[in-house]
Amino acid sequence: MTDRLQLRRGKPLAALALSALLAACGGGDELALEDTEPQTIFEQAERELDRGDADDAAQLFSEIERLYPYSEWAKRGLIMQAFSFHKDQDYENARAAAQRYIDFYPADEDAAYAQYLLALSYYDQIDQVGRDQGLTFQALQALRTVIERYPDSEYARSSILKFDLAFDHLAAKEMEIGRYYLLRGHYPAAINRFRAVVEEFQTTTHTPEALMRLVEAYLALGLADEAQTAGAILGYNFQSSPFYDDAFRQLNGQGLSPEARGSSWLRAVYDRTIKGRWL
Repeated sequence: MTDRLQLRRGKPLAALALSALLAACGGGDELALEDTEPQTIFEQAERELDRGDADDAAQLFSEIERLYPYSEWAKRGLIMQAFSFHKDQDYENARAAAQRYIDFYPADEDAAYAQYLLALSYYDQIDQVGRDQGLTFQALQALRTVIERYPDSEYARSSILKFDLAFDHLAAKEMEIGRYYLLRGHYPAAINRFRAVVEEFQTTTHTPEALMRLVEAYLALGLADEAQTAGAILGYNFQSSPFYDDAFRQLNGQGLSPEARGSSWLRAVYDRTIKGRWL
């Protein structure tokens, strides 16, 4: 949460106003809340955040938006509403609040923060490779928006790092499925997954293993040219990788060596590699 989102809390709340607000928060007379100044509601919501009650804070911030629409307090309450919902791991409502902020105040200085919160509401749900990859795609799209629309913001660098990690998650999922097929002898299906990593996720950490697994799968199918070419790409780009050592041993065990052969899709990748267009 940025400093600009913090408001001064110098004046103590009047006892009557605080009492009415707390009664409203606890399910008492709703009119008491409606008669409360927006600053009073905002400051009480901040206190709820300080106590670790992000859900109650979010509800109070949302009341400001309801009771005082289009006001400066409503604008500040809306971005804090998105923050509070995200802190409470209520990602759907966090996204909704952040999107409203972007829609209503696209030129505001905190629009970048709202977009970043929206992206985080997807990103924070993809911490496990086995989860729905649709969330990963949505996180990538939202993070890319931060990077492209707000390149000079304080959130751009963090978004770039998270984008790379989310991209790596997608490659990891392809590898997980590819290994599953490979282990069960479904070599064409495995090759399709490893090919996706090599062609679509070549900048991730999973590319060396994908190439080694391609060597393994193609050798199992008796396709020596493809296996040798995969080994050649691996050797050209990742010769210091232990995956290259493994691929070399597999090829050598069948009297083969890593070299570009044939005219498969791997040969096209190899040709791009030696011309300096791998990455």
